[in-house]
Amino acid sequence: MKAMILAAGRGERLRPLTDSVPKPLLEVGGKPLIVHHLDRLAAAGFQDVVINLGWLGEQIAAKLGDGGNFGLRIRYSPEPPGALETAGGIVHALELLGDAPFLAISADVLCDYPLKRMRQLESEALAHLVMVDNPPHHPHGDFGIESGRMVLDSDIKLTFSGIAWFRPGLFADLEPGVRPLRPVLEQAIAAGLVEGERFQGQWFDTGTAGRLEAARNSLA
Repeated sequence: MKAMILAAGRGERLRPLTDSVPKPLLEVGGKPLIVHHLDRLAAAGFQDVVINLGWLGEQIAAKLGDGGNFGLRIRYSPEPPGALETAGGIVHALELLGDAPFLAISADVLCDYPLKRMRQLESEALAHLVMVDNPPHHPHGDFGIESGRMVLDSDIKLTFSGIAWFRPGLFADLEPGVRPLRPVLEQAIAAGLVEGERFQGQWFDTGTAGRLEAARNSLA
């Protein structure tokens, strides 16, 4: 099973930190965010990783190389200036990801979810989302879960963690270009084709300077 780390974002809300350093190379706990993911992927038995590159992506490729230092094989999916957003980036990388289900994880989250579980997942769904309790900055959540199936309308909504298992078929018929993930998920959820689970372990969204600092303080 391959994994894709979504690392092409500009990190606007982290400026000026990201003016000269790409967001995935910002450090937490003494190492870059993206290295946390690589270490955990290797420990979970993953071997092949695809990383999409956008803003200052050449720094990421120079830092990580071919992945050998992490016990991984890394391939890169460079994106045009401005990047393609999440679904667009996945569509752009499908040739590298192949025909089998893959793990996707956002570079700017830190989470101790057991990634090995994704390699063992058996599902006929198009996607399986890892959901977390709503953080203060996102109190209303994204989607609900009923009997393991994601739903759009629910009295209790949770927040998408940025970690998911996807079948390439979820993206195969989408036109290339800039495309956010949420509308793609909403359409599949409405069709009853997305499963999910609630994870209550450690999870940080480091998308702003304040939340990055909170993650640093917690891991310290």
